[in-house]
Amino acid sequence: MNYYNKYSEDQLLPLSGLQHIAFCERQWALIHIEQQWEEDGRTAEGRVMHEKVHDPEYKSYKPGVVVVRGMKLQSSSLGIYGVADIVEFIKSEDGSGIVLPGKKGLYLPRPVEYKRGKSKKGDYDRIQLCAQAICLEEMLQCYIEQADLYYGETRSRETVLLDEQLRDEVKRLSEHMHSLYSEGITPKPDKKLSLCKKCSMFNICMPNMRTKTSVKNYWEELLAE
Repeated sequence: MNYYNKYSEDQLLPLSGLQHIAFCERQWALIHIEQQWEEDGRTAEGRVMHEKVHDPEYKSYKPGVVVVRGMKLQSSSLGIYGVADIVEFIKSEDGSGIVLPGKKGLYLPRPVEYKRGKSKKGDYDRIQLCAQAICLEEMLQCYIEQADLYYGETRSRETVLLDEQLRDEVKRLSEHMHSLYSEGITPKPDKKLSLCKKCSMFNICMPNMRTKTSVKNYWEELLAE
């Protein structure tokens, strides 16, 4: 894979923002432009899970696998930085892969992202995972075909094929994220109330919703601003 340095270090944005902007542009802007955040039960559970996964004292062993926790990631082509929950370096059997210091043979990197809930219909989690893989490819000069999402609710892994369609969406969203960030404008809400009520940012995004007798009137007033 050939990557180029499109962004400088001081232009890098959080990798986690790709998941946010894929779900809702306004949610992303509230968090990453306005620096607002509100934790609920779901986000608290997710935070605790990630803290445990990133703990270097928490050991796990698999034959032929080197497990690295909390690995720092960066991509100058996408303009993002972040941390991988886990990167498994799996010993290669076909002669492909990278060299690891102090290890014999070649190893194939495979990011594993931990999520508290269960698999979703949208690609929000898969986009974040694919972005992690692209960072690793750029950093290690390799190609990653697959990665995994681990869901705490079902205690199972979902294998994600990192195809061109998913990679193109990651690139599109990263460019869109940088464009919105440079403009510094928070988009108005979209009419997706069923999703909005499940969002941890609901009270910050729409603080007056509880006082409105008509949801229809609320949307009309808000979108007319």
